[in-house]
Amino acid sequence: MPQLTLTERRNGDVTVIDAAGKIAIGDGSVHLRESVRNLLDNGHNKILLNLGGISYVDSSGIGELISSYTTTNNHGGQLKLVNLTRKIQDLLMITKLLTVFETYDNEEEAVQSFR
Repeated sequence: MPQLTLTERRNGDVTVIDAAGKIAIGDGSVHLRESVRNLLDNGHNKILLNLGGISYVDSSGIGELISSYTTTNNHGGQLKLVNLTRKIQDLLMITKLLTVFETYDNEEEAVQSFR
């Protein structure tokens, strides 16, 4: 069983990736990278990463979030985060990444922000 499960769905013209499990060194970070790259390659450049189901992120996972964010920006797109757990919020605050990512508490608000 993979450490990370990603489910893609559409909400208007925004692609929501529901993530569950761990974003950690190995399969988890690779899986996330491939998912984001595939979306961008297919012209879907409004990406909302739902982290509500994420139980753990390690430094490699943080690196992958930054990499996905940068790649999306370089493709003229936007990657935003929604439903951050307390743990992930603290992690992003400590690493000063909360100032980099646009984060939202609910999906509707996040989807509206892309317009």
